[in-house]
Amino acid sequence: MTFNRELSVSSDTKTCWEVLTDVPRLVEWVSIVDDAHEIAPLEKYTAVLMDRLGPFKLRADLDIVVSEVEIGRRIRVRASGEDRQVSSRIGIDAVLTLDDLAAGGTKVQVDGSYEVIGRVATLGAGMIRQKAAKILDEFFGRAATELGGQ
Repeated sequence: MTFNRELSVSSDTKTCWEVLTDVPRLVEWVSIVDDAHEIAPLEKYTAVLMDRLGPFKLRADLDIVVSEVEIGRRIRVRASGEDRQVSSRIGIDAVLTLDDLAAGGTKVQVDGSYEVIGRVATLGAGMIRQKAAKILDEFFGRAATELGGQ
């Protein structure tokens, strides 16, 4: 499944980059992600994804790898993890792009895809899409608040 979101903010691209690559801050933005650790700055991280989806209580240790970085403009992140108790895997591939706006400020854009396989996937694509939309709403809501969303 794919996703695409964008937001215009009043902050400049430098400020946006600093905020949007501050992993401890970002973890606070998304309620289902916890316990993030930086292994190597802008390269490798770990985190824990915890949530309830229908009858399943999901807890997956995530390995997060930054595969492409254009400092101040673009970053690609891949995360994957598995919950062995409910026999499910999750994979996420996302690209964050920052562009200057002609009127000032920055356009923040996130494009990506995610995949959920295993027992959790039996709940159906609709329920998983709703959960993904909620997570994106949380992230972009906090980004708008902190960066001056327009």
